[in-house]
Amino acid sequence: MPTSAPTPARERDVTGLVVPTAWQRARARVGSEDPLIGWSASIGVALLALFLRLWKLGSPREFEFDETYYAKDAWSLLHHGYVQSYADDANEQILAGNTSGQWTGDPSMVVHPEAGKWLIALGEKAFGMDPFGWRVSAAVAGALMVLVMCRLVRRMTGSTLLGCTAGLLLSLDGLHFVLSRLALLDIFLAFFTLCAIACLVNDRDWFRARLAREVDEPVTEGWGPVRALLWRPWLLVGGLCFGLAIGTKWTALYPLAAFGILVWLWSAGARRTFGVRRAVLRSAVVDGLPAFGYLVVVGLIVYVATWTGWLVHADEYEEHLSNTQYTTFVSGHCDGENFVVDEKDDGRQWPSAAEPDARGLAEVEQSLRSLWSYHRDVYTFHTHFLNCSTHTYASKPSGWLLLNRPVGVAADTGIEPGTRGCDAPADSDCLRQVLLIGTPTIWWGGILALLFAVVAWVGQRDWRFGVAVVGTASTWLPWLLYDDRPIFLFYMVVTLPFVVLALTLTMGRLIGPDREPTARRTFGVIVSGSFVVLTLLNFAWFWPIFTNGLLTHAEWLNRVWFSRWI
Repeated sequence: MPTSAPTPARERDVTGLVVPTAWQRARARVGSEDPLIGWSASIGVALLALFLRLWKLGSPREFEFDETYYAKDAWSLLHHGYVQSYADDANEQILAGNTSGQWTGDPSMVVHPEAGKWLIALGEKAFGMDPFGWRVSAAVAGALMVLVMCRLVRRMTGSTLLGCTAGLLLSLDGLHFVLSRLALLDIFLAFFTLCAIACLVNDRDWFRARLAREVDEPVTEGWGPVRALLWRPWLLVGGLCFGLAIGTKWTALYPLAAFGILVWLWSAGARRTFGVRRAVLRSAVVDGLPAFGYLVVVGLIVYVATWTGWLVHADEYEEHLSNTQYTTFVSGHCDGENFVVDEKDDGRQWPSAAEPDARGLAEVEQSLRSLWSYHRDVYTFHTHFLNCSTHTYASKPSGWLLLNRPVGVAADTGIEPGTRGCDAPADSDCLRQVLLIGTPTIWWGGILALLFAVVAWVGQRDWRFGVAVVGTASTWLPWLLYDDRPIFLFYMVVTLPFVVLALTLTMGRLIGPDREPTARRTFGVIVSGSFVVLTLLNFAWFWPIFTNGLLTHAEWLNRVWFSRWI
C-alpha cells in the first residue's frame, strides 16, 4: 500500500535538468499496479454502493422533506420545458397515480438553478412519477461519486487499496447514503464538484508531464514553454463540471475560486521546478489567464446553457409578470418570521416584461436580460427573505463537523404494539424514521485527519493534503457567513469527499511507503483497518434510521445518541 515519501524539492538527472521527482515517483507508483485490477476494484466498490442505494429505494412512498419541490419541478421541466406552479393537493394526487392537471400553467419562481432538476427528470422519464422514479438519478450519481473518489485517491497515492478504501468510506457515510436516496439537489452538487476537482488533479499531472517533454535543459531565463501548454484538456473538462455544479447550486462558486487559485500555484510550482524565476508572477499570465478561460468562462457558458429550458420559455415569465402586481424592494426588515418591505422600487421591475416580444437574435438578447433579472430576484430571496424564516432542523455551521443537528426527512411514529410488525412492549410503541446524519466515525475521525492535513500541507509541503484542506475550507467555511438563516447539516455532503481524502491520506502516512513488514507498517495497518471496520459497524448500526426501518422506541433511542439529534 505505497504512499509518497518526502522527496527533495528538486533533483537533477544526468543531463543536469531539473525534473519534478515527486510527480515522477507518483506516476511510477500508479504504473506499478495493474490498471485492470485498479479499475475492476473501483467499479466493484461503486457497484456495491449502487446496490445499497437502490435497495427499497421507493420506501417510504411519500415526498420526503424538499422532494416536494424538486420532484414536481423536475416533472414540470420534463413535460412543459419550464417550472410551473402546482395545485395545493398535488402531492396526494401524484402519489395516487394522477399527474394530469396538477400544474397550473403559471411559471414558478424557483430559487435554485435547474441542472440537478433535469437529472431528477431523467429518472422520472425512465421510471415514472413515483418515489423510485424521482430518486433513482440521485442513487446513480451517488454511486458514480464513489467511483470518482476511488480513482482520484488512487491517482494521488498510487495505491488501489487506498483508493478503494476512500470509496468505501464515502459509500458508508450516512449523509452521502441518505442523500443518494432522495430527490434533493445536494448529491448532484457534490458529484459535479468532486468530478471537477478530480479533473484539476489530473491536469496537475498532465501539465508536469507536458512541461517535461517540452524542456530539454534547465530554464535559465524567460518564461519557459508557453504555446505548447495553452491547450489543457483536463481544465476544459473541469470547467464543464464546475458549470454543471454551479448550475445545480450557486455554492459551487466558492470551490471554483479556491481551486482556481490552487491551479495557478500548482502551475507556478511546476515551472519553478524547471528553473523558471519569478514563477508565481509569470505563471499568473501564461497559465493563470488560460486557466481562467477554461474554468470560469467555460463554466459560465455551461451554466447559462443549463437554463436553456427557461430561456426558451422566458416569454412565459415576462407575460406572467406583466399581468400581475409585481415589484422589487430596496430595503426591508424582519417582523418575527415575516419580511416587511420598507421601500419599494417599481423601476427595478424586469424591463423585458413591458417590452413587445422580439424575434431572432433580439429575442435571445431579451431572454438573457430576463434571466439576469430573474437571478437578481433569486439573490434577493436568498439574502433577505430567508433571514426571517426559521426551521426545526436548522443548525449552525460551526458545529457541522461534530454533527450538531441532523435533519429528519421522514417519520412514521406511534405504531401500536401488535400492529404493522411492531413487537414493542405493551407500554411502548414503534416508529420508522429517515434521518439525515453523517456516520460519526467518519466525521469525528475526520476532524483529527484534517488537523493533520494542515500540518502535512503547510509543514511538509505535501500538495495532496492541500487538496483536502482547501476543499474543506472552500465548501464549509463560507457557510459561517450565513448562520443567521435556516441552513442545514446535509449541505456538508460537498465537504465529505475532502474529509474522506484527509482520512485516507492519513492512513497512508500511518502505514508508510515500505512494502516490507515493519513495526510502523504493522501499527498503521492495525489502526487503519480497525477504523474501517469500526466505520462499517457504525454504518450498520445506523442502517434502520437511514432506511426507514421499523424500530421500537428503545431501539431508536439507542441510535439517537444526543438530545439535539431528536
